[in-house]
Amino acid sequence: DGVRFININVAELDAFKLGGLALTGDARAAIEALTLRLDDAPATALRAEVAALRREWAAEADRVIDLSGDPAAALTQRSLIGTLNREVDETTVVVCAAGSMPGDLHKLWRTRDAKQYHVEYGFSCMGYEIAGALGVKMAAPQREVVALVGDGSYLMLNDAILTSIEESLRLTVVVVDNRGYASIGALSRSVGGDGFGTLYRVRGAAGVATDSTGAAAAPSAFDPAAHARSLGANVITAGTMAELTVALTAARVADRTTVICVTTDRYDAVPGYDSWWDVPVAEVSESSEVRAAHSAHEAARLRRRWHL
Repeated sequence: DGVRFININVAELDAFKLGGLALTGDARAAIEALTLRLDDAPATALRAEVAALRREWAAEADRVIDLSGDPAAALTQRSLIGTLNREVDETTVVVCAAGSMPGDLHKLWRTRDAKQYHVEYGFSCMGYEIAGALGVKMAAPQREVVALVGDGSYLMLNDAILTSIEESLRLTVVVVDNRGYASIGALSRSVGGDGFGTLYRVRGAAGVATDSTGAAAAPSAFDPAAHARSLGANVITAGTMAELTVALTAARVADRTTVICVTTDRYDAVPGYDSWWDVPVAEVSESSEVRAAHSAHEAARLRRRWHL
């Protein structure tokens, strides 16, 4: 704060002008003279605006997380993030990469240390979370490291749990079990696809399960807790805020990697606010839902604003 960087070609300094001020001579003296001419009022006003917006967002995040309710109530992804943020210390590193959680963490997580937040956004690399957490632990063994991973990403790459135990690199892995691919399921619903193929269900006579038909389909046998236990991890299940708090405390003193399995509601989501994901929708379809989603997408495209 208060430091300004001005790029000056010294060879052309004798011709340099700014705001009617002609400068020649030593580069340091020229920069000092320029600094005196800068008006700090716009920066002061901007800092005040940013601080006000930050306070406003903090209040909204508190409302969305809502940790004021019954600690015995079932966890949601929102309250899970809030509880985790509250229970870890400022040196704990949270690692996340794919699904809806990176976006939720971006909105809700309160970072207290420059290295506390390790979240991959660019390619939504499913499976990065546990392996990435292992790398973080190798780089900073004195820190607690928590991998926050959905059950879909957990299925992509989980052998790093075994490696962490073999190498005595203790991690805490929080598996959010919403019985399917929640993020892509929400995207499917938004384009009229009814969550096709994003639930852990056995194909039945009606075909691949959707959100509309999933309740009638047999659930798959996938059990992340049993799987993690087979890799040698210390496994704890937690369904409430109180149980998650106890589990996180136990994980910090465990002798090996702990996997905490938390069941959440796939349909409970953090608001999207004014964001819009430009996902083209099929123009021709037998589905009235897809046709309606296409019309909505075309209307939304007209409201786009280009920032660059």
